[in-house]
Amino acid sequence: MSFTVALVGRPNVGKSTLFNRLAGKKLALVDDTPGVTRDWRSAPARMGGLSFTVVDTAGLEDVTDDSLEARMRRQTERALNRADVALFIVDARAGITPLDRHFASLLRKGKTPVLLVANKAEGKAGMPGLYEAFELGLGEPIPLSAEHGEGMADLVQALLPFAPKEDEEEDEFAEAAPTEASELPIGDQPEPAEDLAKPIQIAIVGRPNVGKSTLLNSLIGEERVLTGPEAGMTRDAISVDWEWRGRKFRLVDTAGMRKRARVDAKVEKLAVADALRVIRMAQVVLLVVDANQILDKQDLTIARMVVEEGRALVIALNKWDAVDDRAMALRQVEDKLQATLAQIKGVEVVTISALQGKKLDTLLDSILSTYAQWNRRIPTAQLNRWIEGVLEHHPPPLVEGRRVKIRYATQVKTRPPTVALFVNKPLDLPESYQRYLIGHLRETFELPGVPVRLLLRKQKNPYADD
Repeated sequence: MSFTVALVGRPNVGKSTLFNRLAGKKLALVDDTPGVTRDWRSAPARMGGLSFTVVDTAGLEDVTDDSLEARMRRQTERALNRADVALFIVDARAGITPLDRHFASLLRKGKTPVLLVANKAEGKAGMPGLYEAFELGLGEPIPLSAEHGEGMADLVQALLPFAPKEDEEEDEFAEAAPTEASELPIGDQPEPAEDLAKPIQIAIVGRPNVGKSTLLNSLIGEERVLTGPEAGMTRDAISVDWEWRGRKFRLVDTAGMRKRARVDAKVEKLAVADALRVIRMAQVVLLVVDANQILDKQDLTIARMVVEEGRALVIALNKWDAVDDRAMALRQVEDKLQATLAQIKGVEVVTISALQGKKLDTLLDSILSTYAQWNRRIPTAQLNRWIEGVLEHHPPPLVEGRRVKIRYATQVKTRPPTVALFVNKPLDLPESYQRYLIGHLRETFELPGVPVRLLLRKQKNPYADD
């Protein structure tokens, strides 16, 4: 049974802690500093036989101007309007504040049903605040401790009336039509239907203030995440499910990653660590670069990190509309990629304007193309014909007067494409020759822009025991 539960309340009452408790994972950043959460984020939750979507929101502030706090409040109100029920959380240890009373009055006038939750109610210190909560006019407060997991059974009982009946549910998992094998390049295997039904995980990464959140909003066509001139606005990694041309995507906006030496605030360290986690879980990483500061050292550091993790990489040159000499800018990109990222030769580079929504379809086409290459499977027969031709024209160098023999090759996995070479002396095959093989393999089988891994294995000698 699925419904949506939004967590609302003033800053620092424990909304993100309760969100992590309900989601069963440490997804939201938690810190004693008020205002850590800025965008609302959702996650599936299951507790006491109930399945629902829990939504963490920013702390409510009594401001209505164009400040950051006001924009955070508008995001929270948008999430609240979409929810089936809201949990208004107060701090039982701090007692009821004027801000609690103000927002309780607003929630009573709204259309979304509200349950009152008194967090941090463990022990005697929370009892006075628990009794004070009755004055808010939202019914009997539910005492719990999000940090210690106390009171979760009472919360389940309170949520039961909002769970839909079984006959009201809709089947959300429509079976996707498999791709015809004739539409794919020779030697490729059709992607399984179950993979086509799953969303492609796309991480949007880059330095602060390059337009990552603006790009996410432009793609989905709504103000889903906060944007503005302030650098470092995004903290939590915000995941959004979206569909384009019948293909499902899961877009994840991440915090901007500065040079490690410049990251000193605790909250920023947590945000960058969350962004690194998203990169490890992604399938395609979209590196957003400011076209006016093309591929500086930090951009290239992020790109190398993506390649080392084995993820597919696409580079988006954002703010392209503000570039004067575009031909010179493209030459700079090509030169820097050739000099510093030769291991992923041919990476897709797309010029876009996230603010104006220009060339976003081209960007998505590049993502799908790169994703297909990342899933590429090459038949063993083709690989062995390739290795025979390589050995004939450029055999391995001699080691101590003897030649290293490569018996045969086979692809052992995809995501990224990984080829195993069976060699009589794996440790003696020079790294320079391995790099040559990877480059030749990438060129022969058209694998631009994705990492290619080579594993050296020694074939077992059947007469070794004799």
